Amino acid sequence: MMGPALPSSPSTTAESLTETGSTLLFPLFGTWSEAYQKQFVNSSGAPDVLITTGGTGSGTGITDAATGVVNIGASDAYLSSADMTQYPGLLNIALAISAQQINYNLPGVKNLKLDGTVLAEIYTGKITNWDDPALKALNPGVSLPNMKIIPLHRAESSGDTFLFTSYMNAQDPSAWTAANVNTTVTWPNVSGALAETGNSGMVAGCAANKGCIAYIGISYLSKTQAAGLGTASIKNGAGTFVQPTPATIAAGAASMTSKTPANESLSMINNPAPDGYPIINYEYAIVKTSQSNGTVAEDIRAFLHWIVTTGQNGTTYLDPVDFQALPASVVTLSDAQIAKIGS
Repeated sequence: MMGPALPSSPSTTAESLTETGSTLLFPLFGTWSEAYQKQFVNSSGAPDVLITTGGTGSGTGITDAATGVVNIGASDAYLSSADMTQYPGLLNIALAISAQQINYNLPGVKNLKLDGTVLAEIYTGKITNWDDPALKALNPGVSLPNMKIIPLHRAESSGDTFLFTSYMNAQDPSAWTAANVNTTVTWPNVSGALAETGNSGMVAGCAANKGCIAYIGISYLSKTQAAGLGTASIKNGAGTFVQPTPATIAAGAASMTSKTPANESLSMINNPAPDGYPIINYEYAIVKTSQSNGTVAEDIRAFLHWIVTTGQNGTTYLDPVDFQALPASVVTLSDAQIAKIGS
């Protein structure tokens, strides 16, 4: 059922909105919020709506939005069936398309290839050294050092953890079970493994530890490059090893667009595109259909509608964080969900 109309601007009554969640989406949410507040101002030059953002991890974003601590949660992971049952009336609204890098700190090693099986065996402690035969088999001609692998994982509830564990499970369910795919998982006890907070913590932790491997959101690509980290080519659903580039991310997303349901809960992991990158996802706004009052609801509808229309501009908003725009058909689905938000 459709709700109120989608406003093109915020309410004339001054209001504040709060957002927290995904550290992958955090840089872009800040850019969107700043631009929106500059575009819509009152006669004295103050923003019509004040938007506060925070990067706390996708799990916190979902919980805080569901419990009313914030108006908008940001998540790399779509809502689980358990979330939907626990919090009826919660929406996950696609805002953009993102991806995840697999990074490593091995000076002198370029063009490293990895697949889900090898990653799962690293994160379960079956592979502990970079010159392991399984790694050599994936990387013929590459001089891999006799160096201990230091696996990094997120300390907090994270959509990036959901994406990473989803990929390992999709590629090899026997090596990484579906029971251990979530925003928070039970990490096997691996000697030397480190837990880091946020994507920024993963970048810093990997940069500080030679031999590390880490999963890091694509919006931190420039930071991983500045830190001298390598970016692995990852085996996709078609068996090809690909880098996370605008072309490969777009190709993967295009192969899944028509499969996107009305509630936009969709895994695009290990997509079938021959030239598609396999660890991609919709970035979501998590919002309750029922807000505290009509003005807040109107302002949320206006802001999110602006994001999925004006905010899709690549040059201005998406390119700096290496995100891709939503296809037109997915914008229509997002707007239909945004229209349900009321008081």
